[in-house]
Amino acid sequence: MPLPEGFLEELKQRSDITEIASEYVNLKRRGRNMVGLCPFHGEKTPSFNIYTENGSFYCFGCGAGGDVITFIMKAENLDYIDAVKYLAQRVGMNMPEDSYDDSMSQLRKRIYEANREAARFYFKTLCSPEGAEGLAYLRGRALSDKTIRRFGLGFADSNRHSLCNHLRSLGFKNTELVSANLAYQNNNSVSDRFNNRVMFPIIDLRGNVIAFGGRIMTDEKPKYLNTSDTPVFKKSSNLFSLNNAKDSGEKSLILCEGYMDVIAVNQAGFANAVATLGTALTPEQALLMKRYADEVIICYDSDEAGQKATARAITLLRNAGVLVRVITIPEGKDPDEFLRNRGNAGHDAFKNVIEGSGNDVDYRIAKLKKNYNLEQAEGRVGYLNEVVKILASLDNSIERDIYISKISKEMNVTPDALRQQISKISRHDIYERRKNEFREIQRNLNGRDDKVNTDRFSKPRVTTAEEALISYLIKNPDKLGFIMSQVDENKFQSEFNRKLFLYFRERIKNGYEPLSQVSADFTQEETAKIFKLANSHTTRFATDNTVREYINVLNDEYIKLKTKDIENASMDDINEQLRRLRNSHS
Repeated sequence: MPLPEGFLEELKQRSDITEIASEYVNLKRRGRNMVGLCPFHGEKTPSFNIYTENGSFYCFGCGAGGDVITFIMKAENLDYIDAVKYLAQRVGMNMPEDSYDDSMSQLRKRIYEANREAARFYFKTLCSPEGAEGLAYLRGRALSDKTIRRFGLGFADSNRHSLCNHLRSLGFKNTELVSANLAYQNNNSVSDRFNNRVMFPIIDLRGNVIAFGGRIMTDEKPKYLNTSDTPVFKKSSNLFSLNNAKDSGEKSLILCEGYMDVIAVNQAGFANAVATLGTALTPEQALLMKRYADEVIICYDSDEAGQKATARAITLLRNAGVLVRVITIPEGKDPDEFLRNRGNAGHDAFKNVIEGSGNDVDYRIAKLKKNYNLEQAEGRVGYLNEVVKILASLDNSIERDIYISKISKEMNVTPDALRQQISKISRHDIYERRKNEFREIQRNLNGRDDKVNTDRFSKPRVTTAEEALISYLIKNPDKLGFIMSQVDENKFQSEFNRKLFLYFRERIKNGYEPLSQVSADFTQEETAKIFKLANSHTTRFATDNTVREYINVLNDEYIKLKTKDIENASMDDINEQLRRLRNSHS
């Protein structure tokens, strides 16, 4: 059953979307709305809009949209019921008793419980004779017992059924273990996903074990095996040890390449270390770091793969709006090896490396220098041409001026020469960015890439009129009778818009607020489309005549569609079409 309408309306009234969104993004007023940089994708020009009149949001950059419940679903990676529970707890409301379908919420709860028990089982195994090999491996990596306990490290033994048998003895079903990705289906039975690996629990910001990483202790591949995405875990939007880093009291995060690097750095006294989860850094992870830090210090390996990963991370973190520094570990070591080699002196040595690190601009310029012979004019020109590309990408004019002054003195060129070249590149970049934005807007307008309303591109005239009519109905539910007297659902040629018309018609007939259940009844993509539609068509000055124009378009296009089948139509069909044609223009 759906949640009671009155409960949802009160919940949304007490959950100010502007106040809640402000915890994730800086907002500024623009007219009646609020705007800011989208918290769901990296951007430099604000395209995230909050519509205060109806408590909704829409981003014209990535297409995310919905109400305050949808916002929390996306921001906290929750399903619908859990997002409602999150908001209800926030405003001090009790959830209704037995009045909603919480099957997905219950599955998520069971996965959390299974993961917690799995973490306990792995830790217990590590401390048992069966885990001796794993414990020796961790101690060989210079991890103390305190660190092992703090991170809840464990061991999955070589028996393919140990964990499954244990969890089933606690009442967990095979389907739950497969959903948690703790096991995989093997004909009519299930087997443990992890075996003969040191285990790293991944814990979210609320203290839930949401996934695991497992490291093999030999040279076999893959070296690391990670939990696949589940109902409680999305690897592209979580970070290892962020639960520890957020409480470190630091305004910066140290971004490492892997679990062992994070743990070693943490053990050395730097609790603000995090790592990605078996993938390259994603835009979602960059935005997540921005929520908890003003600065990110990249600490990747210095090999070719590490340098490529660093270059990618710099771009994503810059786009997310955080300051970036880059650590270069001496002697080409990774952080774990660097710290192990220095023993008790590791903290001070690593602190010196951090303090001696430059920002990402210094790092990129230093890398460029290695590629050119600055003793030759050709090399100097090539170097400067690449440097100005870096400086042209800087949004902060003060930062850019400082580097112009520094480079001009160092290379014996005038600041004006650098500025002219930077200006030329900047104009080209702006042109390209605006051209791409224009193309994106065109694609959105013509509906070519619309995956929700697949009829929009082939039927632009009628779908635009349908959307305008639905938008008018949402904002003016008292006009339902008038609209129904002029048009019915059969005139809608877009299947999605017909679905929306029927949905809102029934809600209004039953006396419900049109939008209150949208985030429960539609997918996130459909919800975004609906709220974009609701906020895109202004009806402030709409009259019955303007609405009749929308209806006339639907009637005209319907008749055109029907006349294509005229050769196969009966006389009664032809007479009915003629009658409709006359009525639509009378």
